Amino acid sequence: MKTILETDHEFICDIDAPCFQMLSMDEAELVRASKTQVLFRKNDHLTKQGAFASYVLFLIKGLATQYLEGDGVKNYNLRIIRPGEFVGLSAVFTKNTFNYSSVALTDCQVYLIEKDAIANVIKQNGMFGFSIIKRYCEQNANLFDSLRTIMYKQMNGRMADTLLYIDSLKSESPDIFQLLSRKDLADFAGISTESGVKLLKTFEKEGLISLHEKDIEVIQHKSLAEISKRG
Repeated sequence: MKTILETDHEFICDIDAPCFQMLSMDEAELVRASKTQVLFRKNDHLTKQGAFASYVLFLIKGLATQYLEGDGVKNYNLRIIRPGEFVGLSAVFTKNTFNYSSVALTDCQVYLIEKDAIANVIKQNGMFGFSIIKRYCEQNANLFDSLRTIMYKQMNGRMADTLLYIDSLKSESPDIFQLLSRKDLADFAGISTESGVKLLKTFEKEGLISLHEKDIEVIQHKSLAEISKRG
């Protein structure tokens, strides 16, 4: 992790993301004064489950994975964090610790914004507060979907869900599959790495996908969607 200073060429001079455009000049200045711009290198942790949270993260550039830590060996991947998304919003509304971990898939530029500043702006600006609550609810909905998948779907349904989800990000990040290991895909599906590899080979034999080393091409979207639906 590296703090980016105004003299560094990576420095992004202003908070120009759409969600910040609804702030008044005073509110925008409060956020500016409360933020630090940081560069996380690939594989660095943006958040650590259970660690003290005094700030909220806003991803400017790069991709990261949000996951729940298990017993030290087993993790469960929840989602890919993309530019324009907040990380650690729960620290503003609930307890003072991160309830999940996140790790950089690529180099990531991030704003660390003091959570008290975010809380104050939410109280002052109804539209900004609405956008934050909307994001928070969307993340909760994703968590419920993940829980439903783990509880009610068999392994092939889980892997089908994973492939369709990751493939949906290809338009923004064409190399997304190449950034993920087979273990990463298995952790999205909530299965062992060995089971994940076997399922990928089975799907390839059935003509549903094509494997090109680390890259994966989804060929039969409808068939995978049907497998996901059947669970």
